[in-house]
Amino acid sequence: MTTEHGAITGADLIAWGFKPSRRFGDLIAAANAMRNAGDDDGAIQAHLASLETAAAPIPIRTNAIPFGVFLDADDEAEQANRAAVIAHMDALMRVPTIKAGAVMPDACPSGVSPGTIPVGGVVACEDAIHPGFHSSDICCSVAITTLKRHDDPKRVLDVAQQLTHFGPGRRKDIVPAPRDIAAAFAANPFLRDIDPDAQFATQGDGNHFLFVGTLGKTSERAIVTHHGSRGPGAMLYKRGMAAAKRHTGIVAHRVPEHQSWLKADSDAGRSYWEALQIVRRWTKASHFAIHEMIARALGNRIEDQFWNEHNFVFQRADGLYYHAKGATPSFRGWWGDGASDQRDTELTLIPMNMAAPILICAPGDNAEALDFAPHGAGRNIGRKAFMRGNPDALAPPPGIDLRSYCGRLDPSELPAAYKDHRAVIRQIEAFKLARVVDRIEPHGCIMAGDWEADAPWRTGKPR
Repeated sequence: MTTEHGAITGADLIAWGFKPSRRFGDLIAAANAMRNAGDDDGAIQAHLASLETAAAPIPIRTNAIPFGVFLDADDEAEQANRAAVIAHMDALMRVPTIKAGAVMPDACPSGVSPGTIPVGGVVACEDAIHPGFHSSDICCSVAITTLKRHDDPKRVLDVAQQLTHFGPGRRKDIVPAPRDIAAAFAANPFLRDIDPDAQFATQGDGNHFLFVGTLGKTSERAIVTHHGSRGPGAMLYKRGMAAAKRHTGIVAHRVPEHQSWLKADSDAGRSYWEALQIVRRWTKASHFAIHEMIARALGNRIEDQFWNEHNFVFQRADGLYYHAKGATPSFRGWWGDGASDQRDTELTLIPMNMAAPILICAPGDNAEALDFAPHGAGRNIGRKAFMRGNPDALAPPPGIDLRSYCGRLDPSELPAAYKDHRAVIRQIEAFKLARVVDRIEPHGCIMAGDWEADAPWRTGKPR
């Protein structure tokens, strides 16, 4: 028999009463995955018995089920993008766990494998959590803090640039994650050996930003950050995908690996769902840790704070799991954590580009869109394709204090690389995806920049 920490073999399964079959390899893999996750032999045997007695493998659908398309196309580039998005969604909607789907006005493909969920895609699944549908940037989100005193925006940006951190690695002055969140990491089988302090209060790269602006209605100064769960989320995704592939390889082996799922009502599914909620708390705390450092350094008082994720999984009253791959929740109750630190908890943030206002929105009224809205302006072509078509350096937008943390501009993040934000806003309003209640007018923005070429931690030069 196995020891408490030993690997489970075919001989162990035979000793437990299982008969060798073509699925024996899958059963051994599932058993060892549970052993590595900390499950005892009783739980492992019970799970294997349920797999052994399960019905025939779940087939993939022959035809796609209908899905909502809330994506207009006004020119050739937009039409090509729309066609690619719909082709991916048509393949995706054949996955047997999916019950409904929709694409937002900012939708664009996010991979080449057929049936990869697009950015701006939403699918509702029954008793299934698909790690591939939220991707590695778990809980990518936007958070706002408004300040009592109307400090000079340049001063706010100067202080923010000294206190925030973009790019890979950790801060020099490590900011610890809240201890209750660290304890939750240690207790969860998917998270227990991940350091919650490693990248806490850091911001990543790409389209992640720190934005300083002014609210249109109150003239309050606002700090807005955009980032996800960083290294901890990426590690959770990797482990979740591995577990999902093992499960789906047994119950639905014809489903492509990138569409694999965990059965939500299983030990692994419940542990993964709990891990998602812990990482969600970590990410929210990471945003506000940065904001609070800036407010303290300014000697300014925080007036209000709220946030929303736009790359996550939400369970709603119908029991389905709504996977949003770059889509903003637009229904009451999405926050789900009590939100005691938020005023008007239904509000969400939808950024467009560094030179455009950030929208503050209330829920819309479009059940066919699954009650979601876009998470930004979106792209018609990817970063690399944009750079190939625009090889010359592009000028930053006038009137915007644009800063790159590493010192070199990333042209693929300039407004020209994105869709026309005015067209996206028109679609939000026309399709009733959300209700715009205020706007944050831009003053300046800090981004990672092209750190691959000129990162200070590579060159040794100060930023």
